[in-house]
Amino acid sequence: MDAQLFAYLEDFLTERRRELFKEVLAQRTKHITVVTEGVYQLHNTSAVVRSCDIFGIQELHVIEEIEGRRIDKEIAMGAQKWVDVIRYDSVESCIASLRAQGYKIIATTPHGEAVGPKTLDLTEKIALFFGKEGDGLSDYVMQEADAHLTIPMYGFTESLNISVAAAISLYELVGRLRSENIPWQLNEAEILEKRVDWTLKSIKNADQIIQRYMEDTE
Repeated sequence: MDAQLFAYLEDFLTERRRELFKEVLAQRTKHITVVTEGVYQLHNTSAVVRSCDIFGIQELHVIEEIEGRRIDKEIAMGAQKWVDVIRYDSVESCIASLRAQGYKIIATTPHGEAVGPKTLDLTEKIALFFGKEGDGLSDYVMQEADAHLTIPMYGFTESLNISVAAAISLYELVGRLRSENIPWQLNEAEILEKRVDWTLKSIKNADQIIQRYMEDTE
C-alpha cells in the first residue's frame, strides 16, 4: 500500500489504537505456528484461535478435508480479526506448504516416544499439529513428523481437549522462546503488512474511503 494512503487511513484510528497495534505486533511471532487437523467442532477451533492471539501466535493453519466451517466468533472473542487463519483441503498440501517455509513438523500425541514442552528443540521454526480428541492426528502426520510432542499426564485420562492441549503447549513453548536467544519476532515487512491489515479491519467502509481518497488525489 502507498505510504501516503496508509498514513491517511491511520488518521481514522485513535492514537491509542495505533500504538496498541505496534505494541502487540512487537510481541507477535511466526517462529511457532499451530495446525489443527480434522477438528470440526467450532468451539474447539475458535478456542484455539483465541489461544493463538493470547500467546502471540500470528498464524493458525486449519486442515478441513470434509467441509469448511466458519470460526465461531463468540468463542473466538474477536481474535479471528488479529490471527491469520489459513485453510487447506488436504494434510499433504498443508505439510508441503509449511516445509517450504522452513517449518519442522511437530505432531502432538499422548503415546509413543515423545518429548515434553520443556525440552522440545526451538532453534528452528516449528508447526504444532493438533488432532481430534480421542482420534488424534492422522497416520500421515505421525509418519511425516520431525518430532513428537506430549504433555505429561498423571491420571486415568489419556487425552486432553484440543483447545486445552494447545493452550498448555503454547504457554510453555512461547515462554521458553522468549527466554532463549532465538530471533522469534516478526520482521519489519511482516509488521507493516499486519499494521495495514489491522487498520483496514478497524475502519468501517474502508473500501469506500480508499476509493474517495483515490478520486481526490487523481
